[in-house]
Amino acid sequence: MGTYIAAKDAVSVIQSGSSIMVGGFGLVGSPLTLIEQLLQVPVKDLTIISNNLGEPGKGLGRLLLEKRVKKAIGSFFTSNPDVVKAYQAGELEIELIPQGTLSEAIRAGGAGLGGIYVLAGVGTDLEAGKETRVIRDKTYLLQPSLRANVALIKAHKADRLGNLVYRKSARNFNPNMATAADLVIAEVDEIVEVGELSPEEIVTPHLFVDYFTLTGGSAHG
Repeated sequence: MGTYIAAKDAVSVIQSGSSIMVGGFGLVGSPLTLIEQLLQVPVKDLTIISNNLGEPGKGLGRLLLEKRVKKAIGSFFTSNPDVVKAYQAGELEIELIPQGTLSEAIRAGGAGLGGIYVLAGVGTDLEAGKETRVIRDKTYLLQPSLRANVALIKAHKADRLGNLVYRKSARNFNPNMATAADLVIAEVDEIVEVGELSPEEIVTPHLFVDYFTLTGGSAHG
C-alpha cells in the first residue's frame, strides 16, 4: 500500500549513484514536481532511465545542467541540445535504445525477465557488444531487461491506498516503470477516497506504489 508524503520528503531518500526511471515523453507525463524537489537534494552521479532528458532548462534538463546526471539510458536525447553538448564534452554517458525496445525492456524488468530478443538495431552500431541469436531464420539482439533503484512516475489520480489512474498520453512509460523499480514514487494531480476509482480504470495497483504526492508539492492530501 502506498503512503502519502510531501514531495520533498519522498525524494529525500534518493542517494547519489542511484539509477532512476523517470516517466514522460518530452514533458508530457513527466513528474515535474518530483524532479524539482530532487534538485534540492544533494545527489549526483545519477543514472537516468527515461525516453529523453526533458527540454532545455525544463524537467530533467535542469538536472542535467546542474551536472547531476552521470549516464542517460533512453531514446530521444537530441530533442534537448544541452544533452548533445554534455555528451560531446565528455560530461555525460549515453546508452541509446530504440523506443519500443526501451519500453519492452522496462516491462520485462518488471516481469522478472532477464532480457528480450529484438529485431531493432540489428546491423547497426546498436548491435555492438550485444549477443545475437537466429530465431526462425532472423537475427535478433539480446536486450537486457531494465530495472532501477527508484522510479519517479506521474499519474492523474490516486486513491488513499495509492491505486493510480493515468490521463490520456501521460500513460506512456509510467505504468511499466511502476513495476520495474525497487522504490516507486508517484506524483498525482488529485487524491480521492478509497472506492471512488472504478477498478476498471485503475492501471497501477497500490501494491506497486511506495509513496505518492501531489503535483505542486503540497504536504496536504
